[in-house]
Amino acid sequence: MNVKTLSQLVTAGELKGKRVFIRSDLNVPLNDEHIITDDTRIRASIPAIQMALNAGAAVMVTSHLGRPTEGVLAEGDSLAPVAACIAELLGDGITVRLVQNWVDGVEAQVGEVVVLENCRVNAGEKKNDEALSRKMAALCDVYVNDAFGTSHRAEATTYGIAQFAPIAVAGPLLEAELDALGKALLAPKKPLAAIVAGSKVSTKLTILQSLADKVDQLIVGGGIANTFMAAMGLPIGQSLSEPDLVNEAKSIIDKMAARGASVPIPTDVVCAKAFSKDAVATVKKSTEVEADDMILDIGPDTAAVIAGQLLTAGTIVWNGPMGVFEFDQFGNGTRVLAQAIARSTAFSIAGGGDTLAAIAKYNVGDEVSYISTGGGAFLEFLEGKELPAVAILKQRALD
Repeated sequence: MNVKTLSQLVTAGELKGKRVFIRSDLNVPLNDEHIITDDTRIRASIPAIQMALNAGAAVMVTSHLGRPTEGVLAEGDSLAPVAACIAELLGDGITVRLVQNWVDGVEAQVGEVVVLENCRVNAGEKKNDEALSRKMAALCDVYVNDAFGTSHRAEATTYGIAQFAPIAVAGPLLEAELDALGKALLAPKKPLAAIVAGSKVSTKLTILQSLADKVDQLIVGGGIANTFMAAMGLPIGQSLSEPDLVNEAKSIIDKMAARGASVPIPTDVVCAKAFSKDAVATVKKSTEVEADDMILDIGPDTAAVIAGQLLTAGTIVWNGPMGVFEFDQFGNGTRVLAQAIARSTAFSIAGGGDTLAAIAKYNVGDEVSYISTGGGAFLEFLEGKELPAVAILKQRALD
């Protein structure tokens, strides 16, 4: 992985009495009463905090939350509910304090957790201001990045502080993400199947192009599949698509075919005359889509064929649902593929908000090998981009 890790420091006994600054991803959803509605990210961040505490460190942890205005801390942007949740998860005996205005100095005692208020309130955070980064680095002996979800951004708490802190390492969550993604894309067990779905080819064009050089099967769904169907000369009616990217889709199909790989094109689809939760779903052959039809899911025959392919895969990367699964009558394609992934013996990794929602709806989370916590970072890794926050950790590992 070429980065130093928190677990290595713990094993070496190098944290006792040290000030440890952890950048976590605690950006959880809140309701109108500022109550956390899903604490998954907080729970995922606890192991790093616990690891540092158990090793005898004074622990500081921060994160962004929402989209605050720099220099202004609004009530809805405060990490107060997050700090309370951390305290509850750590249990009795661990003091958890929330501190505002911490950049110029903060006292942290061994055995306690100091939650540093929303880091994006600090002027210069998003622009990776050097002066701010140096101030943050001066607060700690060890910097830990455990926020994979923000590792595609070079900000003061994800990049700058890692430049200037005495020691900079990856936390267990970031380490696990990099290991899983590396296993899936850098050294995959073959055949490698990638599911890339969503409303638009344009938002995932570079991902599709990158994967076309690596995967054995590139399975497309949603509006992306409609554009690929159009590229093969199939009728798509009024379906969501991008006509100006038909040639790009055709080139990806041709690139895959040239090396003996494939992009399975739906042979049947589920259509409706309107986009509505009450719309009547009709299964049609792909060649029989009418001018006023909207394709809202792959058909049962297509789903069965793709499911069979997934059952023989060695590695599966999943990003995006196959249809409008939020409406049950258009969810069969996503459900069948989710269940196939669950049954497969392949190493599977899934990421992206809609994908996680589908995993939850069809209750297959325990059967997916690894569920990525990062949205944008997951997608940029799929594109083959180096993530800035990981790049700086690699650089510091050479110090």
